[in-house]
Amino acid sequence: MTALRRLCPDDPALAEVLALIRAEYAFMDGVVDPPSTMHDLTLEGLAETAGKAEIWVAGVPVMACAILTPKPPVLYLGKLAVAASERRRGWARRLVDLACDRAGALGFEAVELGTRVELTANQAAFEAMGFTEVAREAHPGFDRPTAIVYQRRIA
Repeated sequence: MTALRRLCPDDPALAEVLALIRAEYAFMDGVVDPPSTMHDLTLEGLAETAGKAEIWVAGVPVMACAILTPKPPVLYLGKLAVAASERRRGWARRLVDLACDRAGALGFEAVELGTRVELTANQAAFEAMGFTEVAREAHPGFDRPTAIVYQRRIA
């Protein structure tokens, strides 16, 4: 099986990560409100993120990715994406398990992630991977919950 690898700020694969996230999050346009923060991502921003957080990928070219950001007392798992052609092969679960391993190694008590209220398939997938809903939040300007916060405790 393909190994997971961490990208450095100058890794040329960051362009592939950006393309993967844009491709795999595109379906959210017109579904989630407010629009996905995917639209705010840039190559320069990902390079900066790679210097402050951890960007992990699988494959050459990149077919799956996740961004792990320390937010004590949790490790935040963001921008989890798997290429459509590679779904149902365990990549998301491998990246989630890696996030849990990294959280434990870094001394965090849980892995945290968020998804939108409209994305019920994502909610079911995260719950199947051991995440529990801990909060619902509203983006600025909204009077209703727009996001769900999940955590998976580290044993």
